[in-house]
Amino acid sequence: MTLVKFNNGLKNNARGPFFNDVFDSILNDSFLGDKLVARIPAVNIAETENEFEVELAVPGLKKEDLKIALDKNILTVSAEKKTETVEGKKFSKREYSYNSFSRSFTLPESADQSKIEADYTDGVLKLTITKKEEAKFQSREIAVK
Repeated sequence: MTLVKFNNGLKNNARGPFFNDVFDSILNDSFLGDKLVARIPAVNIAETENEFEVELAVPGLKKEDLKIALDKNILTVSAEKKTETVEGKKFSKREYSYNSFSRSFTLPESADQSKIEADYTDGVLKLTITKKEEAKFQSREIAVK
């Protein structure tokens, strides 16, 4: 069975329908657009009283695909997943693709580099970076003289 694109009620040009379909396929197909778009995961960074939280949206990956490294004060999150070959199938079009990415974050001086935890749940990688004890917010009451 072959899937065929068809003209959704648009007028046929004098050059013929095949000519239009070729250019429509080249210019409007997701093949070019998907390959040119950078695939860098979105990130949320939050700060609480005791820690920093970094969340990356990385759906479709497994824990084993993720690599987290710390070099001095640079925290790098990366992943690489290669396309698997499928024996016995002949694809007329294949849009599944697996790419690699790398995101780096400079940790502030107040971050305790020895206390970094990572949790991967439902496509979201959550990094929790504890603050140093002396960098935590200290609240106190100031007397008026």
